Amino acid sequence: MNMNMNMTIIMNILVLIFTTLLTTSHSATCPLNFTLLTTLSGGGATTKPPSSFTSTPCQFVRQALRLVQSDYLRRTDSFIPPSNSSTTCWDSFQSYINQFEPTFNIRSSCGFQTEWISQGCVNVTTRQQFEALVPKSNIQNMQSNCNQSIQDNSPCALCTTSLSGLPSLGQPIGNLSDCTGYPSIYAAAFANQFGPSDPGTVKCLFQLDFTSGSSSGSKKKIVAIVVSIVSVLVVLSIVIGFWAYRKFNDKAIGDGKDHGANIGESVSVSGLGSMDNSTTLIRFTIDDIKKATKNFHRDNIIGKGGYGNVYKGLLNDGSEVAFKRFKNCSAAGDTSFTHEVEVIASVRHVNLVALRGYCSATTRLEGYQRIIVCDLMKNGSLHDHLFESNGAKLSWPARQKIALGTARGLSYLHYGAQPAIIHRDIKANNILLDDKFEAKVADFGLAKFNPEGMTHMSTRVAGTMGYVAPEYALYGQLTERSDVFSFGVVLLELLSGRKALQTNDDGQPSALTDWAWSLVRTGKALDVIEDGMPEQGSDQVLEKYVLIAVLCSHPQLYARPTMDQVVKMMETDDELVPAIPGRPIPLVAGRLDIERSVSGFGSGQLSSPTGYQSFTLEMGSEQMESERHSSNHSRDERSSASRILSSDLDQ
Repeated sequence: MNMNMNMTIIMNILVLIFTTLLTTSHSATCPLNFTLLTTLSGGGATTKPPSSFTSTPCQFVRQALRLVQSDYLRRTDSFIPPSNSSTTCWDSFQSYINQFEPTFNIRSSCGFQTEWISQGCVNVTTRQQFEALVPKSNIQNMQSNCNQSIQDNSPCALCTTSLSGLPSLGQPIGNLSDCTGYPSIYAAAFANQFGPSDPGTVKCLFQLDFTSGSSSGSKKKIVAIVVSIVSVLVVLSIVIGFWAYRKFNDKAIGDGKDHGANIGESVSVSGLGSMDNSTTLIRFTIDDIKKATKNFHRDNIIGKGGYGNVYKGLLNDGSEVAFKRFKNCSAAGDTSFTHEVEVIASVRHVNLVALRGYCSATTRLEGYQRIIVCDLMKNGSLHDHLFESNGAKLSWPARQKIALGTARGLSYLHYGAQPAIIHRDIKANNILLDDKFEAKVADFGLAKFNPEGMTHMSTRVAGTMGYVAPEYALYGQLTERSDVFSFGVVLLELLSGRKALQTNDDGQPSALTDWAWSLVRTGKALDVIEDGMPEQGSDQVLEKYVLIAVLCSHPQLYARPTMDQVVKMMETDDELVPAIPGRPIPLVAGRLDIERSVSGFGSGQLSSPTGYQSFTLEMGSEQMESERHSSNHSRDERSSASRILSSDLDQ
């Protein structure tokens, strides 16, 4: 017995010695290829940091490590390097960072521990383990959607959406490369034919931009200088032209040629020359409009905004129209007026407000008059019916018609108009309703032309609080999917009868999108629907619309569908909705939310009272199971069908 005990002690000592030697040895060469980062930065030594590093250095480190891990996985079928190479891998990573930021120590600045670089997901360290945990159908879907250039918005959205439906991979070790990053690492290594070294893959799956921030800044400065010079010349030309016009006009009045109150139509407004020759647009005189509005009588005001007032009026032919009258106009301030006329005149669609004509005039009493003339929408705005009506609530058929009409109008702006147009101010006030409750998207004062799907970066964010997409509000990144987010908020308002922003019991602003998500995540999507809605539709259709709204208003840009896809989902009779990715922790998060996030919860399936189960959320498995059972029990009577939904929008 003593002999066995001695042997056990000796074996334990040998294991301890071996383990100590293994963990303290720093001589192992790092198998990770950090030169890939240098190649993506342009090759060779660089002294200018990548744009992603400049904005969020520690996040750049996390994502760059995932990118390098993907390259390592592609070469070795392993996600993480051996533990005895941790120190040398950090040194290699630090050498890359030192090229442009030698004072930034990765580990001390970001709080990363040395061993974390060799730690990851408990149950997954190899390609074989990953493929054993993930169903073949999910991998095939991933390969189908990601095996192309994913640099552009739509292909990237399809790829990232296919990653969101993967099951939980287990618990992470450390706090650097957790389980949630493994799908992107795998997709870049094996699902995408171009691999992790492709700039499009890097941008889409790892949100990394290796362009030089300072170089980009220099280009912006040059552009700003050129724009400033051109603007000064344009303003100077307008001022000189206006001075010449006034001088000529004063001489005419002095000669007794014009003694009336109306000086007459002004010279062509900059940018409206082509409109003067239009065969479909009418250039109204100020006298015509005064007569139609009873000299802009206050009783004829049907809307107000920062731009001015909207008046209803009756033309000589008996047709009712709306006059949008801009305030504080001047000869040098015609830009917004001209822009809106150009935008509305360039599009024609049943779900967009149609332009009748415009007025550009100067009078002795009122000064500069800039007025847009459109068809009158007799049922006002969606905002009026949802939040200011004391009468009957909108029925479900009316709401469904409004939702689909708005979606079609936006889809036309994004993909039918040439060039494409981003509205930038989609909200309930700007969805007008005609006498048949057909939705008409209105108010193009903030719209931007968007040739060939360009991404705009702007320091001046326009729009309305509660409707503005996060990436636009925070970073000035503007794409068609910024409109998609706003549409999602409007759709939630339409379904719930609640405003985009409300004040909670603590006096703090509460977002409708967060409230709706909190219900969807617990399987209570139907609780979003406003109580007492007349002619309420089937549970399946109602829930589908709720899920579409939640997906459209997702805080992550690439998780949102395009408006074409939204229209397709709404028009089809099948209850098809895509996978809904989990949402990141909000900027203002409760302590419990943060603790849950860092405690290693995996990804679980959201429950659904009508059978939708193809979207995921990061939640604890025990909590999810409890919520699923309680939700299904309470919804059994309301559920009329149960089906698994496809996440492929292009089928």
